[in-house]
Amino acid sequence: MQPGLFEEAPEWRHRLAARLRELAGQNVWIGTSSWKYPGWLGTIYSPERYQTRGRFSQKKFEEHCLAEYAETFPVVCGDFAFYQFPSPEYWAKLFLGSPASLRFGFKVPEHITVKTWPGHARYGQRAGAENERFLDAGLFEAAFTRALEPYRERVGVLMFEFGTFSKAQFGGVDAFLERLDPFLASLPRQWRYAVEIRNAEYLEAGYLACLRRHGVAHVYSSWTRMPELGAQAAFPGSRTADFTVTRALLRPGRGYEDAVRRFQPYDRVQEVLPEARQALRAIVNGAQSGPSAAFVFVNNRLEGNAPATIGAILGVDD
Repeated sequence: MQPGLFEEAPEWRHRLAARLRELAGQNVWIGTSSWKYPGWLGTIYSPERYQTRGRFSQKKFEEHCLAEYAETFPVVCGDFAFYQFPSPEYWAKLFLGSPASLRFGFKVPEHITVKTWPGHARYGQRAGAENERFLDAGLFEAAFTRALEPYRERVGVLMFEFGTFSKAQFGGVDAFLERLDPFLASLPRQWRYAVEIRNAEYLEAGYLACLRRHGVAHVYSSWTRMPELGAQAAFPGSRTADFTVTRALLRPGRGYEDAVRRFQPYDRVQEVLPEARQALRAIVNGAQSGPSAAFVFVNNRLEGNAPATIGAILGVDD
């Protein structure tokens, strides 16, 4: 289905939800990156639920749409966590305000994964400075996983997203692994972890061996300067844990800002990417045939509308 054909939306949504529940029963969890998109009104979301005095309420939508999201999707990626250490009160509101059946993947806060703070104005006096808490396992546990512990059964995976490192930050993958290896060794073992890199040259045997030693998954990530998803999945030894994580974010070669300009408000697919769809189908089909868990998160900025991309991958439109 192409979102925008609202008269078909309820039937399409029900078919999608049934297929996703079936896959979740096989430990294959498929969802989207975040969920607060008014562009999904009329397809994933019912506009009448978010009316106040006869008008759409953005506040009501943002506060309550996650519950309706969970009527279709069994899992969601919480990208928001990258920018903060959420408080215990925030976690309680998030988990208690959504169905117990909904699972989450979370990006770990950038306070752990940024080597040098970006030069953006929002970083204030930190901009351009070295991050003294880079790969600080104590901070990670004290400020992040401790508050999450009461909800651990609902957390599928925690993801460490590393931005592209310059040669000045790390001369190469070996220097990066000198920091990453002891960090992974010191993490609490009761969680699933995954690592997402954005230096294509780091995708090599030593990096994969490091993750494998610690039972940490390499994130198959469709992103600007990374190889195609299919190439990553086919890379020798790229499966490093007893679960897999895939994030379909951007078409390789396309920048984030360009995707935002092209695809907002994310109400329909605007560019079909056959290679990405083929790779995602292969990943899902491969996961169905194995006993381990798989987490697949699709972003609006891949093709313009994540739910429709997922529906196409799963053959819901057929």
